[in-house]
Amino acid sequence: MRHHTMSPLLVAGSLLMAACGGADTAGETDAMDEAQATGAVAAGGLSCHLAGATPEEAAERPSPLRQTRFTFEGGQGLLCYGAPSARGREIMGGLVPYGMPWRAGANEATALHLTAPATVGGVSLQAGSYSLYTIPGEDEWEFFINSNWERWGIEISAEVRATEMDSFTVTPTSTDGMVETLSYTFVPNSEDTGGDIVMEWENTRLSFPVEGG
Repeated sequence: MRHHTMSPLLVAGSLLMAACGGADTAGETDAMDEAQATGAVAAGGLSCHLAGATPEEAAERPSPLRQTRFTFEGGQGLLCYGAPSARGREIMGGLVPYGMPWRAGANEATALHLTAPATVGGVSLQAGSYSLYTIPGEDEWEFFINSNWERWGIEISAEVRATEMDSFTVTPTSTDGMVETLSYTFVPNSEDTGGDIVMEWENTRLSFPVEGG
């Protein structure tokens, strides 16, 4: 995996709520807090942005909002993404074309929220909120970290790309079998300092590390 190191970026506190209290469970959850105001879904003190939809509406989408919560040394994180399904379509190289920017999910931008400094794919980040998108390739995927996260996921225009902060690359591997619906999971490491975010869809698996920064 190749990565670049960036200078820390101060992110306004309004983009991130205070760190969660109490224990948290790493992994994926579809739970949504119906008590939250329209336009956000909360999980453990961190919020997923919704563009013009209520949590109930987001849950009924063809590609519903999903959340992956995780912990790393010194902090907690939340990954928010829309989860499309294959439904008989060719995904990699088809619905997701090689060599073109893809939002790495559906609907709103795939978003990463951190309560403390961390390194993601080898890129140093301050506590805050970011969007992720990628340019897939048959042999290598490049993931981009962007400071603009409260937006619809497409189009990934020149204006959106102007706020790219850094990137890292991942080598894809094959899954054990067909994965019908896009998923992100978190696999803790043995040192309890972080772990790997794992993306799987169709027959493709990608993994990148998150460590306390």
